[in-house]
Amino acid sequence: MREDTGTAGLAQTQVQSSMTPDATPHPTPSISAYKARLKSGCDDLYHQFDLGIPIAVLVEQRSQLIDAVLRDAWDHHLGPHQESAALVAVGGYGRQELQPASDVDILILVAPDSDAQLAQPLEHLITFFWDIGLEVGHSVRTVAECVHEATSDVTVITNLLEARLLSGNESLFQEMRIATGPDRIWSSEHFFAAKTAEQQARWQKYGETAYNLEPNIKENPGGLRDIQMIGWVAKRHFDAETLHDLVGHGFLTEHEHQALIGGQTLLWRIRFSLHRLTGRREDRLLFDYQRTLAQQFGFRDGANNLAVEQFMQQYYRTVQELNRLNEMLLQLFREAILLHDDIGPPTPINKRFQSRSGYLEVTSPSVFRRYPIALLEVFHILQTRPELEGVRASTIRLIRENRHRIDDDFRADLRARSLFMEILREPHGLTHAIRRMNRYGVLAAYIPAFANIVGRMQYDLLHVYTVDEHTLTLVRNLRRFTIPKHDNEFPLCSAVGRRIPKLELLYLGGLFHDIAKGRGGDHSTLGARDAWDFCRLHGLSEFDSRLVAWLVEHHLVMSMTAQRKDISDPEVIQSFAELIGDPNRLDYLYLLTVADARATNPERWNSWIDALLRELYYATRRALLRGLDNPQAQDELITQKQAESIRLVARYGGDPSACGTLWLKFSLDFFLHNSPDEIAWQTRQILAADTSQEPLVVIRPITARGGTEIFIYTRDRANLFALTTATLDQMGLDIMDARVMTTDDGMAVNSYQILDQDGEPVDDALRMEEIRSTLAHNIAEEGDGHIRVARAVPRRLRHFPIETRISFSCDDPNHRTIMRLTTLDRPGLLAEVGAVFQQCGIRLQNAKIATVGAEVDDVFFITSEDDTPITCETALACLRREIHERLEA
Repeated sequence: MREDTGTAGLAQTQVQSSMTPDATPHPTPSISAYKARLKSGCDDLYHQFDLGIPIAVLVEQRSQLIDAVLRDAWDHHLGPHQESAALVAVGGYGRQELQPASDVDILILVAPDSDAQLAQPLEHLITFFWDIGLEVGHSVRTVAECVHEATSDVTVITNLLEARLLSGNESLFQEMRIATGPDRIWSSEHFFAAKTAEQQARWQKYGETAYNLEPNIKENPGGLRDIQMIGWVAKRHFDAETLHDLVGHGFLTEHEHQALIGGQTLLWRIRFSLHRLTGRREDRLLFDYQRTLAQQFGFRDGANNLAVEQFMQQYYRTVQELNRLNEMLLQLFREAILLHDDIGPPTPINKRFQSRSGYLEVTSPSVFRRYPIALLEVFHILQTRPELEGVRASTIRLIRENRHRIDDDFRADLRARSLFMEILREPHGLTHAIRRMNRYGVLAAYIPAFANIVGRMQYDLLHVYTVDEHTLTLVRNLRRFTIPKHDNEFPLCSAVGRRIPKLELLYLGGLFHDIAKGRGGDHSTLGARDAWDFCRLHGLSEFDSRLVAWLVEHHLVMSMTAQRKDISDPEVIQSFAELIGDPNRLDYLYLLTVADARATNPERWNSWIDALLRELYYATRRALLRGLDNPQAQDELITQKQAESIRLVARYGGDPSACGTLWLKFSLDFFLHNSPDEIAWQTRQILAADTSQEPLVVIRPITARGGTEIFIYTRDRANLFALTTATLDQMGLDIMDARVMTTDDGMAVNSYQILDQDGEPVDDALRMEEIRSTLAHNIAEEGDGHIRVARAVPRRLRHFPIETRISFSCDDPNHRTIMRLTTLDRPGLLAEVGAVFQQCGIRLQNAKIATVGAEVDDVFFITSEDDTPITCETALACLRREIHERLEA
């Protein structure tokens, strides 16, 4: 369905030479001439687009050009047989909504028993279309076949709904229209039900969110398909020719119609630009194109927001509005089509609200004007009445129209503040409530700072949602920790969640944790101030307000500590515990951290991160319960670990008496930085090994750390780390942690925690043996052992220009130097770093590997060859330079 563009002849005249057929058809079609004609027409469209000609004019002109070409070809190839057939445009082409590279969908209607005379002409016609470069989707059917296919397939009847005769037998075309009409097949009720189910399935395929990082502007929720869905239903039931007809039918206001057409216009312009940029039918707004389109649409980088982020925010806000209009209209259609406007009598709830046919509605259109607080009350009622399916479309419209009443006076009203806190405290329906509040614009009106993050994109590979969608998903995750039926998902989180005394404080921390993004400055600090002000305004105690503000300010610290510091180091745990202060804060922060990580990028959440955070939580809780003024001494910890390790060696059939002799060769770091389980397992492997068969390489699947553990025991050599990491990288494995040590007699005791490229531990026996044997073979080989990693850089990574940064700091208690490397992720990175260490005479003691979106943030604990910290500035500068040169080569 398309709108009347209302354009006069000026735009048409500008392209007359290439957009209309010659007065006299060519007797013999020339492939080269038609190709030139199509190219000239397309070039004219691009020129007009650059001049600002409305996109609605251009998609119609593209259709007119194709009409002319197809009619000419039809006349030539069908000749005297035209009375036996009809050429029909269907789908988007039938609507006259062709983009530069859109498929040209046609139906060739043929009379019964005409196959013999039409077979060869039609074959030549279709071949000609392909020869001149048209992407033609075609079907050849009789009217009876159309009816048969359409009866069993809703996509076929949808295509026929938009059929437009181009040439040939008009009677045949009209016969088909009548035979497939709603009084013959696919009644309005059945058609609406089928299309609604189809839309729901499509939404599920695309994650049921309009906020995908690389959205499909046609198929995603809020995309062009949602607009077409409205048009299809309106045409089938109301015989509406344009979307504006819905205003006359009372389904849209003029303002809503303008919003619908405005959204369609933006999506059409983006799609036009995508087709032009790629030279093909491309509906995905990939990273490859986002920056270029942002520039083409006039956006420029600002102090706090990149041009691409501004462009994508415009897109996301547009599809959010289209998604809302789709929801509202389909509900109105449901009442008109399925219920035949017989929605039954209302059931009173209170003076302001009533339910009707399972939906909540106001008792009067003036409710929000007379009692603005009802703009919050509507969501609280939905929480307390789970039998309600949602809000009636007419009431949604009134909510949108009255949002301006949520002003400073509204926010200062004790009734509003109390009601908002009741929504957060309500044990049921919080997730649905705040999502609806966001969808209808109430959340951004009530918390003005939230408006800034609605639709705000973060141009990286870490955040897969806009900031507002991420925030609401985080709150949903927090809620799941408190619902018993989800206990099996995150048992520790569920157990901790049951100890939280005031869940509303946790939810407020979630709502405000990213609220200051895009403002400039530290968003954690700025957001903490917003949270404090909000809490005090809403009557929270100073203690509770301080807790929420503290959560917002420190919402990143637990994740950063777990992934970038050596949490096996007692001093790291002591320092972190001092920051936390008490077990109650630890509980709140742990839940917020897990919920935040899972809401940032569900695909990047894995067993390794889960295990790290769990380990940090337990270690910190032990430190807090022990007392911050009574930290555990290092020698006491090592003694405990050794005793537990000996017990485990004996339990699994090892010789505990042999442990002491072996361990005399090991440094204290081995016991400090490994768990008793790891110490016992590695010790048993060494004691059971044939010492004449080097190297010893053993693998065990899922460990307490959440990854697959690889243990290597062999004669140490300079290139061992580089060789090992290159081998693992070439095999498509992600290294999450590396622990490298050399015994007093020159043996390497190295362990690696790995995951596959899907973020899962490797537990397949054949795959583990392949890894083990490949590593053993490569380590046993003589020579420098350099392995070139041949894996290509993934497409997505190529669009993030991340500067390589290297910094050094001292780890005095452990007598080593800490090197932090931030750079673009790429295959073979660790192998390159390892090669530089070898070249510069650097010994690696430990490594913490973290990839944040497209950015690597790795921490290496290193020493000089004599196991002393690297303090010489010249040596550090040389190391920094060598790594830069190696990575930028």
